[in-house]
Amino acid sequence: MDNKKQEQLNTFRTDDLAQAMTTNQGLKISEDEFSLKAGDRGPTLMEDFHFREKVTHFDHERIPERVVHARGFGAHGEFQVYKSMQEFTKAKFLQDPAMKTPVFVRFSTVIGFRGSADTVRDVRGMATKFYTEEGNYDLVNNNMGVFFIQDAIKFPDLIHANKPEPHNELPQATAAHDTFWDFIANNQETAHQVMWIMSDRGIPRSFRMMEGFSINTFRFINAEGIAHFVRFHWKPLLGVHSLVWDEAQKISGKDPDFHRRDLFEAIECGNYPEWEFGVQLIKEEDEFNFDFDILDPTKVWPEEEIPVNIIGKMTLNRNVDNFFAETEQAAFHPGHVVPGIDFSNDPLLQGRLFSYLDTQLIRLGGPNFHEIPINKPIAAVHNNQRDGYHRQMINRGNVSYHKNSLANNTPLPIAEAEGGYEHYQEKVEGQKVRARSESFNDHFSQAVMFWNSMSAPEKTHIINAFSFEVGKVKSKSVKQQDIEMFANVSGELATKVAENIGVNPPQNQTEPKLTKVSPALSQENTIKKLDTLKIAVILADGFQGNIIETLALLRSKKLDIEIISDKLGMVKGTDNRELEVQHTFLTVSSVLFDAVLAVGGSNLNQKFDQDATNFVKEAFMHYKPIGAIYAGEKWLQENNLTNGIGVVVNSNNRKFTGQFLDSISAHRHWDRKVY
Repeated sequence: MDNKKQEQLNTFRTDDLAQAMTTNQGLKISEDEFSLKAGDRGPTLMEDFHFREKVTHFDHERIPERVVHARGFGAHGEFQVYKSMQEFTKAKFLQDPAMKTPVFVRFSTVIGFRGSADTVRDVRGMATKFYTEEGNYDLVNNNMGVFFIQDAIKFPDLIHANKPEPHNELPQATAAHDTFWDFIANNQETAHQVMWIMSDRGIPRSFRMMEGFSINTFRFINAEGIAHFVRFHWKPLLGVHSLVWDEAQKISGKDPDFHRRDLFEAIECGNYPEWEFGVQLIKEEDEFNFDFDILDPTKVWPEEEIPVNIIGKMTLNRNVDNFFAETEQAAFHPGHVVPGIDFSNDPLLQGRLFSYLDTQLIRLGGPNFHEIPINKPIAAVHNNQRDGYHRQMINRGNVSYHKNSLANNTPLPIAEAEGGYEHYQEKVEGQKVRARSESFNDHFSQAVMFWNSMSAPEKTHIINAFSFEVGKVKSKSVKQQDIEMFANVSGELATKVAENIGVNPPQNQTEPKLTKVSPALSQENTIKKLDTLKIAVILADGFQGNIIETLALLRSKKLDIEIISDKLGMVKGTDNRELEVQHTFLTVSSVLFDAVLAVGGSNLNQKFDQDATNFVKEAFMHYKPIGAIYAGEKWLQENNLTNGIGVVVNSNNRKFTGQFLDSISAHRHWDRKVY
């Protein structure tokens, strides 16, 4: 060892010795820059065990990505029930309002690979792992209330059709291609889900502003053995909000990590995302009292008929320490349940109970994935399972079977009354058949209900989404089939899309006569809060110093204020007041913000004017709240934007700040005429 390296080691504090570099066997390493050689210019020696271990580990760092939900991001938090659910379930984590249950949540897109963008049009996953004292409970939700198919045996077909086409691996992370829309036209049970994904729900504003739906029907079982059918909901306290399609596409290029960055930064700065937990409950004797089959995963339980009972709240308050070790290795499975929660005969759920477990076996290297720290339960684990890849538990003793006498017949199954899990004793009779219940045959009534429930702007967005997606299809036959299919939902929808994509209008011109609506399906009726919305403030040297008080007021309303100018550093206003610039026009775009405040300054040039004008015009085109004050007014005046709905302009208006806040609180101004 040379003198310099010895001097460095001698300066280590005692507590730094724990951070000394070691091999994976714990051997301290004296050199990590150079491999072992025969002379400083000679060949590398095979006996260099540190080099071999380091490079071998690197060569094997990647595990197979998930076939679906590959693009994900997670965070830790806690769940707390508001009131005891003892009447309906014996699950302990749903009993005591004083008890906090640790959770880990992984959000994801479905179709794209790990490297795809966050803001593609897609279903989003929201999988929650509850670390309860009775064992881990996994609630695997999506941000849409229904699914494409009714039976899990068709899931491989759905995903094969949706993934990039196998002959050329195109396109990535989008359904806008022939095989997907061919599958849709020839599997019409997909109609309802397609309406959801073509709606604004397909491009959420953030993970923090989307709902979670269990889709599948489960059972709650109480201590007396009485069962209720149940579906689960996550309701975001910030409301349910979305992007517009042009904005979503641009964000994919400007910041493909937009959703994961949003969640990470919100937690880092203490704006902890929150969701209330709700359940819809149906008595067993009421199973057949509805105009839909409650076990059909392509049907919602309309909230106006079966209310969502809010029973608790989840708060995400800690980011992961290591993305791979936690988020990428997290393993979820609908079959991970606790006493008081059981399954229904939903055929999609029944298939998921096999598929999720099977997936983890190949992704995570064998049956011991439950021992990875992120998956490890806080409840004690005792059984006779042994060995296998990556076994970490060291089991003592010579007994690994049941029944036994050498270990006093331990570990021993325990009775239901003592906490042992027992499946609900449902009476089941029938012939073995490959068939589907006739009650699953209605594919369009709830798709019509979804369309009927949308506001006028939402319907326009759905028409545009269909026109984009089906417009990308090359086969004219497939396009025409889709038009004929969705005429069963709305003649207006099908006719307008047909006109936009250059095919014949639907043969069936009769508008469906169903009038049922569910206001809960429309985002027009969602909560609208100011909290954590991002406001871009554009200013330059010579800005009016009084704006600092206005910005302080905006921040007091929990708005995230970020300063944009032509260069980073400090920008100086009147009275020698200064503000720090967070972004330049080169590093951000209006699509990354929820609203814009144009302030300007006395030291402007043509390039600044051009960049600021483009920034404001793009926000205007996306229906966002806009405020202009002082010198910043000219960017709107010169482009005839001052009279737009949701635009607040008037330096001399003492009510300016209040009016700007009112504009922001609307989130979007769909009645605005854009040019």
